[in-house]
Amino acid sequence: MRYQTCLLRQDQTLRDGLASLDKSGLEIVLVVNEERRLTGILTDGDVRRALLRGAGLEDRLGPHMQRDFTCVTQRAGRAEVLDLMQARGISQIPIVDEQQRLVGLHTLHDILGAAQRPNWAVIMAGGRGERLRPLTDTVPKPMLRIAGRPILERIILHLVGFGIRRIFISVNYMAEAIEGHFGDGRTLGCEIRYLREDKPLGTGGALSLLPERPSHPFLVLNGDLLTQFDAGRMLAFHEEGGYRATVAVHEYVHTVPYGVVEVNDGRILGLREKPAEMWHVNTGIYVLDPVLLERVPKETHFPLPALVEECLEKGERVGAIRVEEDWIDVGHHHELKRARGEGDKP
Repeated sequence: MRYQTCLLRQDQTLRDGLASLDKSGLEIVLVVNEERRLTGILTDGDVRRALLRGAGLEDRLGPHMQRDFTCVTQRAGRAEVLDLMQARGISQIPIVDEQQRLVGLHTLHDILGAAQRPNWAVIMAGGRGERLRPLTDTVPKPMLRIAGRPILERIILHLVGFGIRRIFISVNYMAEAIEGHFGDGRTLGCEIRYLREDKPLGTGGALSLLPERPSHPFLVLNGDLLTQFDAGRMLAFHEEGGYRATVAVHEYVHTVPYGVVEVNDGRILGLREKPAEMWHVNTGIYVLDPVLLERVPKETHFPLPALVEECLEKGERVGAIRVEEDWIDVGHHHELKRARGEGDKP
């Protein structure tokens, strides 16, 4: 809510603009009307240029503000916002709703400089992506691009935005492409280390390659996800609930395209026209207690859901938190097309 300190109207003065810039420290003034619609922005450079043109500090700021500016909606993810900042050389982007009303402000510091968390993240990126061939014959699935940026890079930036700075990536198929792109992670504001699988170890087996045991619950997620899930909320949910493991779930609704007839012994008992069924599906995002690493077999193909099932068999608490944000598991061609905004057309 810091952006509230830099709101002005266009009938206020350049002096008011300078005072707002000095007070907020956000390097931007957001100019709104009575309905809180964003009509322009003002920066320190705009004020300087106005004064050099002969304007006075008591002049209204309206004629000197930028009316052509970059803004995003609340649906824009961190990766998209960072792309815009880098492409346009700016460090602040206002957030508006459908009526152009101001609802927030992205800053470069908030995206890359969130308070560091002690939690680690492990991203599983070693699979071959057979269902996405021939695309994955030359590019590992997590490196397929969505809007110009690899899926895996989007995941890393998303985690960094929540203060997660230590990230492990399991690699096997075309590992050199992943390691060569990310290196040690410094350019993305984090430390990246690699868990190198000599053979495919499944969605959980690579956890046995961690060089040490973390001291806090840690995130595990698949490397082919396009999601804006709230990592901070999930970690807090896990710890507050005292869970041994927490699984992020998403609502999946399937509508039968026909009328369903309930029949018993030749008699119709009921009719349902195109009924819809809803299930909670596993998103491939987990928070695990570090003690669970002792149960992961070494150098063995091991699915992570088996670890969760073991917790249930032992009577341990397993949490489920619903991902209400966007989530796409990019595992098939139609999902990749949907993620790229291409619909389901062949």
